[in-house]
Amino acid sequence: MTQFLSLLMNGVSLGAIYALIALGFVIIFKASEVVSFTHGSLLLLGAYSIASLSEPLGFYLAALVGIAITALAALIVERLIINRLRGAPVISLAIVTIGVDIILLTELIRRIGSDILNVPHPWGGGSFRIGDVGISQNRLIATIVAGVLIALFFVAFKYSSWGVSMRASAEDGETAALMGIKQGRVSALAWVVAGVLAGVAALFLVGSPTPGVSPTVYTVALRAFPAAILGGLDSTGGALVGGLLIGISESLASGYQDQLLFLGRGFGDVVPYIVMIAVLLVRPSGLFGTKELTRV
Repeated sequence: MTQFLSLLMNGVSLGAIYALIALGFVIIFKASEVVSFTHGSLLLLGAYSIASLSEPLGFYLAALVGIAITALAALIVERLIINRLRGAPVISLAIVTIGVDIILLTELIRRIGSDILNVPHPWGGGSFRIGDVGISQNRLIATIVAGVLIALFFVAFKYSSWGVSMRASAEDGETAALMGIKQGRVSALAWVVAGVLAGVAALFLVGSPTPGVSPTVYTVALRAFPAAILGGLDSTGGALVGGLLIGISESLASGYQDQLLFLGRGFGDVVPYIVMIAVLLVRPSGLFGTKELTRV
């Protein structure tokens, strides 16, 4: 039971980070109808920027600058590429984001090389324990910060003019445009918010129990993508639920790896995709996604 509770707590913390990334996928899709595959390179860019700037600027300033760089990179991609291709087929836009992702990823891997860059988190690698159940301080702080950011996002999404504009654009873009909503501005702000969320996620992903910044940070976005699909690519609430489900599933599968050897080593790495496929077989639109109705 102690092991199960520890794995559950770590799964929730990991799921909170996945939820931040998945939320970025969702708001970009709702605002610009683009399935963005640039998140992997944006995550790595944020982690690399924070690690590189930590020594000259100090941790807190480096974290702020790193998050700002990630948001700026997302804005540049939206302004220079996505905005110019507005109205293009969805598949074309998705392939363009894959191309951008490969370009950024190649350059970042070249800069990082074979090294593992350290990010000097002030809270270090210590753990927080309740009896025999423990979780790293980094993951505990990540859970708290993610919870606050997600709560702020949902408040802004429901009550701010930007949130209303995004919901209107997602519901009926043509009508929203006729009502005076500038969809380009909504899309740009959505990409910036997604970049900020990716930068915050990167900040905690490279802390304990992860050793530091390496090209493998990129793969986290690949595991967060099933969270967005599982919850529903057009559902912000689904991103939160999907992130938690994927995080808990991955943590439990990795923790009980010895009992699951008959499924092969590294089973925990593929669990996100297995869970996603299992859910989509039952609900093709995701747990909270909007079902498309076709009238005959």
